[in-house]
Amino acid sequence: MSQGVIDGGLKPPAFPALARALDNRLVLSAIFMFPALSILLVFLTYPLGLGVWMGFTDARVGRPGEFIGLENYVSLFQDSVFLLSVFNTLVYTAIATVLKFGLGLWLALLLNNALPFKAIIRAVVLLPYIVPTVLSAIAFWWIYDPQFSIVSWALKQFGLIDRYIDFLGEPWNARWSVIVANVWRGIPFVAICLLAGLQTISPSLYEAAALDGANAWQRFRHVTVPMLMPILSVVLTFSVLFTFTDFQLIYAITRGGPLNSTHLMATLAFQRAIPGGQMGEGAAIAVAMIPFLVAATLFSYYGLQRRKWQQGESND
Repeated sequence: MSQGVIDGGLKPPAFPALARALDNRLVLSAIFMFPALSILLVFLTYPLGLGVWMGFTDARVGRPGEFIGLENYVSLFQDSVFLLSVFNTLVYTAIATVLKFGLGLWLALLLNNALPFKAIIRAVVLLPYIVPTVLSAIAFWWIYDPQFSIVSWALKQFGLIDRYIDFLGEPWNARWSVIVANVWRGIPFVAICLLAGLQTISPSLYEAAALDGANAWQRFRHVTVPMLMPILSVVLTFSVLFTFTDFQLIYAITRGGPLNSTHLMATLAFQRAIPGGQMGEGAAIAVAMIPFLVAATLFSYYGLQRRKWQQGESND
């Protein structure tokens, strides 16, 4: 028997306490999670905490500022531009999310069929989502140009309009123009996520429903939608969060104009904080977005949990 080997077994660990700790799943999980949590703490938690603190100060660019309590928030709710940005954000999020969801679901159902060149079509569908946001914004800025708009040119060629449409110069037109741009970019995300969900549904479920006499609409309503509900909830949540916090697309196309008609809370926060130099007020606007985001997340979470409870009761 070689030295240091006990009864033909392995050598005892040099640090028994450490070995016992590593055998504990909680300790081992904490060790593996520490690097990721450290990154989150440095790059997410600290900036968030600093932003919340700045919202209670009169900080300006180059000056830390002093604590002023709720003064920034009181002035915001007396500010017509801020209230307009809240309204714009809610309307923009609601309309864009509904359109992205409806068109994305339709596209996912289409791509789920046996199509020629399916792989190429799926790659093309992804292009609007993977193109950098600023490049997309520049493209839409050109499409909406009051003098060289390709859309206005086409409509005029068909005799549908007499003069070029000022897409970005009129408040009503500008609102719809940025919604269209956001929908164009967001449809691929919804479509690909829902397509992944559709491909997990067993064809035997549709066959059984067809044998029972269910038509296409009934199969969609009673098979597709219930089976897709978990992923629908997740995709809806992310779509709402991404749309509500949209900044780059709006700021690159309209910078919040004309007449603040396309200002969202995110763009207004940036404008007040950076070009305007009012860091405290800009931080307060950003913090005011948090309750809306938390509410959307909780609504989706409890909706998903309620669905699981209902399924559990039906299985019982």
